[in-house]
Amino acid sequence: MSLFALTGKVALITGSSRGIGRAIAERMAEQGAKVVISSRGQEACDAVAKAINERHGAGTAIAIAASISSKEALASLVSKAREQLGPIDVLVCNAASNPYYGPMAGISDEQFRKILDNNVLSNHWLVNLVAPEMKERKAGSIIIVSSIGGLRGSPVIGAYNISKAADFQLARNLAVELGPHNVRVNCIAPGLIQTDFAKALWENPETLAKATSTTPLQRIGQPDEIAGAAIFLASDAGAFMTGQKLVVDGGVTIA
Repeated sequence: MSLFALTGKVALITGSSRGIGRAIAERMAEQGAKVVISSRGQEACDAVAKAINERHGAGTAIAIAASISSKEALASLVSKAREQLGPIDVLVCNAASNPYYGPMAGISDEQFRKILDNNVLSNHWLVNLVAPEMKERKAGSIIIVSSIGGLRGSPVIGAYNISKAADFQLARNLAVELGPHNVRVNCIAPGLIQTDFAKALWENPETLAKATSTTPLQRIGQPDEIAGAAIFLASDAGAFMTGQKLVVDGGVTIA
């Protein structure tokens, strides 16, 4: 069997109705996993699950809407996923929010709290919902989709970057706690990816030209180019990797 095979695994991916999350879900299904599609809107989740089931067979994907801002909703998400597909082997914390674009001096307390709650605290909640059964089975992979923003400063997405830096430390701490139980925790740190979420950073031609001018590959990334990293971390190919951040950015952070 391929090192990258996920046959028999159950993967729960938040924010998977579009963008990076959807690409990860589609590729994990391609590798044999049963996938849980989740985002805020049930209709959008249903559409993605339907497309995956048509491609890979009925029962490959299920759709469960949930808001990452609600601890109760996430508990219900995990419970329903477990009831329908069985224990969760792979958790991908991909959903995030960024309600503010501008200098730190202009952000409201409410906006800052929302960023920290949705991008850090919700990941903590989700991990604690799935980790006990992973520890019991002595197997599991948890993946947090962070960002290279967590490695850099920014004049316009500072609070978001702070939350993504916190995700790196969250993964390191959890890796230390869960490692003795053979549960791995890692981050993926994408660069600029062409998604709706990052639209403000690439839809303006001048902003895009500036962003790509210092990137060795001279372009921004596509959602599918992050999916491979997730499969590596979820599968046996990444079995000895934990507490790390996997930077996938076209080289921008080394240029």
